Amino acid sequence: MGGLEPFSTLDFPGRLAAVVFCQGCPLRCGYCHNPELIPPQAEGLVTFGDVLSVLDSRKGFLDAVVFSGGEPLAQAALLPAIEAVKARGFAVALHTAGTSPKLLEKVLPHLDWVGFDVKAPFEGYEGVTGVAKAGGKARACLELLSRSGIAFEVRTTVWPERLGAADIRAIAFALEQNGVSRFVLQETRTPDRKPWPGPGALDDAALMAELAGRFEDFEVRRAQS
Repeated sequence: MGGLEPFSTLDFPGRLAAVVFCQGCPLRCGYCHNPELIPPQAEGLVTFGDVLSVLDSRKGFLDAVVFSGGEPLAQAALLPAIEAVKARGFAVALHTAGTSPKLLEKVLPHLDWVGFDVKAPFEGYEGVTGVAKAGGKARACLELLSRSGIAFEVRTTVWPERLGAADIRAIAFALEQNGVSRFVLQETRTPDRKPWPGPGALDDAALMAELAGRFEDFEVRRAQS
């Protein structure tokens, strides 16, 4: 594991959660602000046994565990890890960019909430993620999630260098076709966690008003300076 945040009120709506950061991600998003989690191996990794020890010590205090990343769907042991957490009485959430429909289908019955990252219009994923065919996998994962009955939100990080108003509208249309009710736009952060410089689609007031009218639950999350 790439790390453990023992307490979070933000990563699983309505729950006090620990966040497990899985090491490794197959995507190479140009705006990534956690590049240290991209390689499959790194120094100072946390064992899953250590994670379980922390969870055992926080029973009665924490409600849930979030598997984040990196990319959890890049982890072959994700399902047994989720099962071990569920067996301890915790609710489980997943943060994912939908890189493996096969693994997502296996873990969905064990999840209580999902934060799903849509990087770009599905036909234009390679320009943002640097990975061919990533868009097709993400689309398949969204379809699985939409049919699952599990509560979820879709988030898009608005990278001004690649995503403009037309791209955001294309994403919104695809989400509507899949029955998505909650859509969140996130401001891109630089590697030092500052807001991305310069104007972008989030500054388009007409676009933001349009999206607020198209989704039952729409939110813009600004980066913290």
